[in-house]
Amino acid sequence: MKIATYNVNGVNGRLPRLLDWLAREEPDVVALQELKAPQDKFPAAAIEKAGYGAVWHGQPRWNGVAILARDAEPVETRRGLPDDPDPTQSRYLEAAVGGILVGCLYTPNGNPAPGPKFDYKLKWLERFEAHAADLLATGLEVALVGDYNIIPTDADVYAPERWRDDGLMRVEVQAAFARVIARGWTDALRHLHAQETIYTFWDYWRNAWGRNAGLRIDHLLLSPSLLPRLKAAGVDRWVRGEERASDHAPTWVQL
Repeated sequence: MKIATYNVNGVNGRLPRLLDWLAREEPDVVALQELKAPQDKFPAAAIEKAGYGAVWHGQPRWNGVAILARDAEPVETRRGLPDDPDPTQSRYLEAAVGGILVGCLYTPNGNPAPGPKFDYKLKWLERFEAHAADLLATGLEVALVGDYNIIPTDADVYAPERWRDDGLMRVEVQAAFARVIARGWTDALRHLHAQETIYTFWDYWRNAWGRNAGLRIDHLLLSPSLLPRLKAAGVDRWVRGEERASDHAPTWVQL
């Protein structure tokens, strides 16, 4: 089973790119973020034609998350975090697919930091940490995947000194990510590629893609019960190089 996460940065505007990737790579489960589409504008028909069932949580103009399953229908189990600090924002969706519980998340960016947006990010992460702990307690096979908007370490960014005070890399958010890992979750990409330079996001500005000036902010965390099934993990970098691509590339694990 191949589980992927992909911040599509506008599901309707980049639908051809999404469909091309689905056809070429054939992931079994896909977590999408930043749909930027209201609930009734999600391209369900096109995705169904591509062979995927879907559940989604839309929001006009911003945010939005979805879970797709190849030749199957995801069974939604949760929409939004428990005690979400702002339930009007579509940032978390959970569904069962093939015996695995998949949580799709789109963590707030948090910039400018410090400030109200950064405060909201910390509150959101606090609720996410608590929910992740509850999921661990179930003993189920769980994957928490998505755009975390967190650079975990200096090894995950092309120029760490430029990002120290950014909402993606401030010590508070790095500490929140580390606490989740410490409870028993595994960062799948780093588990298999501990020393490699791996990025999942390249800004549109200053030729970041051409210079490989990237960040690793899209993560797939696996529960201890799921970790023994991990066989491979990677990034479909070719997608970022396509015309009118998202600034993220799909990131995946193979079980």
